[in-house]
Amino acid sequence: MTWELKDYQKKAVKELFDEFKIMLKSSDSGLCVFQAPTGSGKTVTVADLLKKLVRAYKDQLSFVWIAPRKLHDQSKDKLERIYEHDQLLNCSNFEDLQDNIIGENEILFFNWESIVKTNNIYIRENEQDRNLSAVRKNTKESGRKLILIIDESHYAAEGEKAKILIDQLDPDITLEVSATPHLTSEMTARPVKVSLKEVIEEEMIKNEILVNPEFLKIKVEERSGDNIVIDEALKKRNLLKKGFKKEGSNVNPLVLIQLPDKKAHMESKLEEVVKILKDEHDITVENGKLAVWLSEEKSNTLPNIEKRDNEVEVLIFKQAIALGWDCPRASILVMFRETKSNVFTIQTIGRIMRMPEPDIGYYETPELNKGYVFTNLADIKLARDWVDDYISIYTSYRDDNLYKEIKLRSVFLKRQRERNRLSGGFSKIFARPSITESLKSKINKNPAKIIKPILSDGLIPNIDKVGEIEVKGQIDVKQTKKEMRESWDNFIAAACSPYAFHDSSNVLKRTLYRFFKNELDIEDWDEVPLVVLGKENYQHFENAIDEAKAIYKTEVVDKISEEREEVVNLEWGPYEIMDFHGMAEKSERKKSIMKPFYSKKEWETENNFMTQLDASDKVEWWYKNGESEIKYFSVPYTNNEGKKRLFFVDFVIQFKDGTIGLFDTKGWGTWSNEKAGPRHDGLYSYMQDENKNGKKLIGGIAVQSPNGTWKYNDKKEYNYDENAPTFGWKVIDL
Repeated sequence: MTWELKDYQKKAVKELFDEFKIMLKSSDSGLCVFQAPTGSGKTVTVADLLKKLVRAYKDQLSFVWIAPRKLHDQSKDKLERIYEHDQLLNCSNFEDLQDNIIGENEILFFNWESIVKTNNIYIRENEQDRNLSAVRKNTKESGRKLILIIDESHYAAEGEKAKILIDQLDPDITLEVSATPHLTSEMTARPVKVSLKEVIEEEMIKNEILVNPEFLKIKVEERSGDNIVIDEALKKRNLLKKGFKKEGSNVNPLVLIQLPDKKAHMESKLEEVVKILKDEHDITVENGKLAVWLSEEKSNTLPNIEKRDNEVEVLIFKQAIALGWDCPRASILVMFRETKSNVFTIQTIGRIMRMPEPDIGYYETPELNKGYVFTNLADIKLARDWVDDYISIYTSYRDDNLYKEIKLRSVFLKRQRERNRLSGGFSKIFARPSITESLKSKINKNPAKIIKPILSDGLIPNIDKVGEIEVKGQIDVKQTKKEMRESWDNFIAAACSPYAFHDSSNVLKRTLYRFFKNELDIEDWDEVPLVVLGKENYQHFENAIDEAKAIYKTEVVDKISEEREEVVNLEWGPYEIMDFHGMAEKSERKKSIMKPFYSKKEWETENNFMTQLDASDKVEWWYKNGESEIKYFSVPYTNNEGKKRLFFVDFVIQFKDGTIGLFDTKGWGTWSNEKAGPRHDGLYSYMQDENKNGKKLIGGIAVQSPNGTWKYNDKKEYNYDENAPTFGWKVIDL
């Protein structure tokens, strides 16, 4: 493989080489930063730098190349092609090393995730002494300098694990390569930078990215947001196809459609998108125009998709493809982000930045020199990576036909977190007549249909700069049910500010639900968002919430003490509503009072227990308890350090004989005296006190025996014995 470096690449190689010359003379470790835009050819530039180094320092250098995900394999393949003629450097995996040492002019390639995971084979000690520490020691003792290259460092080099690994390798020089570098050190010299302007001048990447171009001119009609962005993206693809043909090029432009990351939501979105493509555009896997690249599904149309004239017109993928995948004919990106915040990752945008024929550069047709993003979002930002998911996408409701009211004493230790969250005090403030009566008089109970704004005519002038994009306006489209859920959660998130969303959202939702029930006689929870988000009502609710927050700050936040407060609820019962995030999975649980029921994959022990509860003819209903919030059932206990803490028991069970069961299920190895004993003591004391007052409670720490039966410790003393763990424990009569 031969190539000719662009002027900016030659300049970068010279500057990097000069930095290395200085650092190689020093006895101290050094850090060099190479910052270049996505699509500028960072790997080729570094490859040339290494060639120049080994020519200047014959047999004195060894290298370690670390990259995230599978990018190290792609980098290794590319460098092997570059070095195949002159054989100046040798590319190896860990298993290829001879004599447990990195040879002269040898590059050892690693996947970042494989190194930093706990107790991995490359780090841990073993009888053969075949680990990274031994390899590093042997290499350094040979007299060679060790150079560490961290590729796409913004994914790999953040956090304590990165620092620990770098300390373990103890490289003489660390080279950080990224569009957005993260490493900082007193040793850091000025970064060697390639500007976006330089790359554009060499016509290596698109000169700009347009977002929802000319949306202000389109006819919305009765189309959903999903239909609109797909329709417009494919119209643009057809125009680009004609443009390439006019230029005498055989490039077949590719549309990338990115699905949400969350599996449960992704599956439904995949079905929707595939149906739209088939029914309205005749694009299917069967006719060769569609490819699917998901961890669970890969179509037979994927091979050779990178070729300029490949017949595939649309590729459906999710986030995993964004890093290290190179298909220059990709010109259009469609993004659905209904379960995440409205931001783009630089790496994802980078998939449509490359020019399809870099040897030609820019075309005479201006539209071919641009990238295009189509999205159903109202506003977006550029960011390094997606922030944590905060939007709830599932809701479970209490089945009052199955549930018969119970009243239990529940204790909560109030941590005085009102400084940064909304508490029950907010609901009381919002319920004041001065707020509710004023709000009630202003709102329209039957507002116009909710519309969803979609940004129009946006421009991303610099893909490597984090911040807002330039937008001319918005168009309004009718919201689907799923879009309504997103809008509702976005409203709640914004309305909670400046208080933490995670800790405050449920309080605010319950506050609004109570307002509708008490003031408007509306108990259909699905109707609440329709009224709140109505164009005529939105601002009124926002003003009322702001007024309540101002009072809350004065009366609650500014007056809280530093001491924890014990809050006792003498009439606790399961809440009517529970929200779940995207990792939850729907399952059939006939005796659960929450419908539909959502569980998590990691609930293996709990799921086994729930299966037996459903099968029991002695169980009336059961409730899977939550944790950490005042709305969930909890009892106090004293931990091993003598501190008062809360025990959120897993299950509340109503038996047909009137008994209420309080059971906490434990998996093997998690129910020792040290771990479970204090919780048992707290629950046992609680049940003793309540039963003296007329309750009929049973329960305790519960484990599943090898024969499938469930046992619990009903004695005062928690008698766990490793040799006979459940000896003397009582069988739960199911």
